[in-house]
Amino acid sequence: MTFPNRPRIRPRKSLGQHFLQDDNIVRKIIAAIDIQPSDVLVEIGPGEGALTRLLAAPGRRLKVIDIDPRVVEAMRLMFPGGCVEVMEADFLEVDLASLADSSGSRIRIVGNIPYNITTPILFHVLDNHSSVSDATIMIQKEVALRITAKPGNPEYGILSVFSGYFAETKLLFDVAPTAFFPKPKIVSSVLRLRMRDHPVRQAADESFFRAMVRSTFGKRRKTLRNSLGYFAAEKGFLLPGIPGLSRRPEELSIDELVALSDALCACRGNIGGERLA
Repeated sequence: MTFPNRPRIRPRKSLGQHFLQDDNIVRKIIAAIDIQPSDVLVEIGPGEGALTRLLAAPGRRLKVIDIDPRVVEAMRLMFPGGCVEVMEADFLEVDLASLADSSGSRIRIVGNIPYNITTPILFHVLDNHSSVSDATIMIQKEVALRITAKPGNPEYGILSVFSGYFAETKLLFDVAPTAFFPKPKIVSSVLRLRMRDHPVRQAADESFFRAMVRSTFGKRRKTLRNSLGYFAAEKGFLLPGIPGLSRRPEELSIDELVALSDALCACRGNIGGERLA
């Protein structure tokens, strides 16, 4: 497919735009996605269409989303006749469940993610995990390492836990700054998140689990006894006598963190327990 109407767009720093220019990287990403005929693809931030032109195909269901009206216009010029659904919107405000319901299938997300909103986009995808099959996204390498980190690794933290709770994560390959215009000052990585049908271990109270993880990793230099003491005080209950509270949060696997959350949930409202440190 050729694109005679493909215009050039001046990247805007305010939007964190670094447009992918390397066709070899484009082909590697397409190969990694392994598109199937029944797939519903959603591309975040198509830019000048480096990925879009290979994602699009006759009969394929592809939606592209961008907040930049210049990009939206470029996409409509490249794909006239509605063969690609172009949405001018902030991805963070898009109802992913609605996209999945309208297509009758869980969506597959792909995109070169603006560095300045990587974490909010990731959490938006994870919050809608039941509507998403997988996501193949390009982000800064340092964030990809945090997402894929294992317990005991200094990078293991909130992103690692929440990503691993909802998805299987894998860093596929790195991308040098020379693959973009303008060149970013950092190395990027292509990351895949394949959503689990069920969390690695279902928390009894998921909102409580999330709050506990945020609280304990927010004070990661403290032992669990100390960091959970603050959390228990915020939630208005006494910290129970649970073994292993001398460890630090980054030492616990997701399974152990869920078990800890469930134990705390079970003791809420009890007057017994360990006094706050």
